[in-house]
Amino acid sequence: MQKEQTFTIKQTAKQTGISEDTIRYYEKIALLPRADRKDNGHRIYRQEGIHTIQLISCLKKTGMPLEEMRPFLAVSADTDPAEYPELVEHLRSHRENIVSQISSLQQVVDFIDMKLEEGRYRRREGPDEVQDGVSEQMTGKPKSRPASPVEMSFFASSARAGKSSTSVE
Repeated sequence: MQKEQTFTIKQTAKQTGISEDTIRYYEKIALLPRADRKDNGHRIYRQEGIHTIQLISCLKKTGMPLEEMRPFLAVSADTDPAEYPELVEHLRSHRENIVSQISSLQQVVDFIDMKLEEGRYRRREGPDEVQDGVSEQMTGKPKSRPASPVEMSFFASSARAGKSSTSVE
C-alpha cells in the first residue's frame, strides 16, 4: 500500500496560487478544515485540501463572498447535485450575474476599442492633411500623430485611477 502524498504549506501555496497567510486565514475562519500536523508542528496538506483551496479560489474570483462559499464546501465532490437544489439554484443565479458582468465589461472594451480606432484615423486640420492621405495610401497605414494635451491628461488620469485600486486577498 502506497503512502498518501502530503504537501507543506509552502508547496500548497505554490500549487494553488494562494499565499500561505491566506491559507492560514481560511483555516482560522474554518473555511478550510484544520491541517494535520507533522511531529514538528508543521502543517501538512493532502490532495483533497488542495482541491478545496482551488475551489475557494475559483469561487472567490467570481466575487462570491467567503461566507456564501461555506455550503458549497460542505458538499463532497462525488455528491449528486440534485440532492441540493437550493445550492444548484444559488450557483446558477451567481453564474447569471457573472455572465451579465462579462457582457457589461465587453461593452466597455468595445467602447474603448472604438475610441482608439477613432483616434487612430482622426486627422489634423491643415496642410499636413494632404500629406497624411498620401502617406496612408502608400503604406496602407495612417500616419501617427502626437497625442493632444487633453488626450494625454485623459490617459494619465486613467492610469492613476487604475493604480489606486488595489485588491486584497
